[in-house]
Amino acid sequence: MSQPKYAEIVKNGLWTNNAGLVMLLGLCPLLAVSTTVVNALGLGLATAIVMTFSNGAVSLVRNLVPHEIRIPVFILIIAVLVTIIQLVMNAFMQPLYVVLGIFVPLIVVNCNVLGRAESFASKNALLPSMVDGLMVGLGLTLTLAALGAVREIFGKGTLLSGINLAFGESAKHWVITIFPHYHGFLLAILPPGAFLGLGFLIAAKNYLDHRFSASRRRRSDSALASSAATG
Repeated sequence: MSQPKYAEIVKNGLWTNNAGLVMLLGLCPLLAVSTTVVNALGLGLATAIVMTFSNGAVSLVRNLVPHEIRIPVFILIIAVLVTIIQLVMNAFMQPLYVVLGIFVPLIVVNCNVLGRAESFASKNALLPSMVDGLMVGLGLTLTLAALGAVREIFGKGTLLSGINLAFGESAKHWVITIFPHYHGFLLAILPPGAFLGLGFLIAAKNYLDHRFSASRRRRSDSALASSAATG
C-alpha cells in the first residue's frame, strides 16, 4: 500500500476534512466546553495528544491484532492514553481538569479518535499515522479555540478568561479585555450560542473554500487562454 503524502495529511486534518467543521464529529465536547478559549484549548490539546499516540500505537500493533477483535483493542489503547492524560492534568492542572469534568474521560469514546485509528492508523505505517492523528487533533483544537474565542468575546468581552486554571494565579494578568465595562451577552455562552457560533464558522469555511475554488478556476482558464493564444 502506497504511503500518503504528508502535505495531504496536514491539509486534510487541518482544513479539507476538519473534524469539527466538515466531518461534524465529536460535537458534544465541541459545543459543551467551548465557552472560553482556555477550556477549548485544554480539551483540544488533550484530544490531539491522545490521537497522536493512539494512532502510533495502533499502527505498531495493526498486523498483530486479529481483525475480529481490533475495535476492543483500539479502545483499550485509547483508554490507557486517556487515563494517563487524566492523571497528568489532575496533577499539574487540577483546576482546569475539574472544570472540563466528564469531557476528559469521554475522549475514550470520541468518534474522531477511534475513527482515525480504524480508518487510517490500522492501514498505515507509524510516522504517517502519528502525523495524521496530530493534524486531525490540531484541526479539532483550532475549531474549538475559534469557537471558544467567538463565544468568550461576545459572551464576556474577554480572551483567555480562566487562564489561571492552567497556569496558576500568577497568570491572571494574561487575560485580555476586549470590551471594557462590557456586561456580557448571555446567549453566546449558552448552548444555543454554541450552535450559532459553529454555524457561522462552517459558513465562513465554505465561503473561503468557494473563493479559493473560483480563484483556481480563473487561473486555470487564464492559463488555457494564454496557451491557446500562443499555440
